[in-house]
Amino acid sequence: MKRRIITISGVPGSGKSSAAAGIARALGYEHFSSGDLFRKMAAERGISIEEMNLVAEKQREIDHGVDELLVTLGKEKDDFVIDSRTAFHWIPASFRVFLELDPAIAARRTFAQIREEGRVSQAGSSLEQVLENTLRRIESEKKRFRDLYQIDFTDVKNYDLVVDTGANDLEKVIGIVIRAYRAWLAAPEA
Repeated sequence: MKRRIITISGVPGSGKSSAAAGIARALGYEHFSSGDLFRKMAAERGISIEEMNLVAEKQREIDHGVDELLVTLGKEKDDFVIDSRTAFHWIPASFRVFLELDPAIAARRTFAQIREEGRVSQAGSSLEQVLENTLRRIESEKKRFRDLYQIDFTDVKNYDLVVDTGANDLEKVIGIVIRAYRAWLAAPEA
């Protein structure tokens, strides 16, 4: 049975949190970000998000705790937007969205954000270093979720909608997702 929940996954830098927050605002839904939670956990440990991923590869309870929260949200909430790499897996009755983006573009966006705003949880003193960290992070997360749950969050077959955030600005992404979500809700269940 379809749930009024949108789960948004994607590669680092693809705009998951920004898109999810904008979609939630536009629909009047609540928003939860696993990435924000993970960044908070990294900051509390005084490490970067990349280092936190490596710690999580060894300390599986980190992912299990986040995943338990996602399962609970999926059971107890409606009118919700969740940005998380694995929420599509934990909440299969949600409208599942993947935001794809070329890693080089993701690295440019992240590096610009580090330079303009400072991003305590993410390391990178050069564009090349940010790209290297981004690629390492993608591989670390793919390995973790494959080992833990036998899933590949980058496999677009897992999703109801795939949006290229390099070809679409934030407002377009929000509009594309909302239109597709409303069509999905209106369509009869198979």
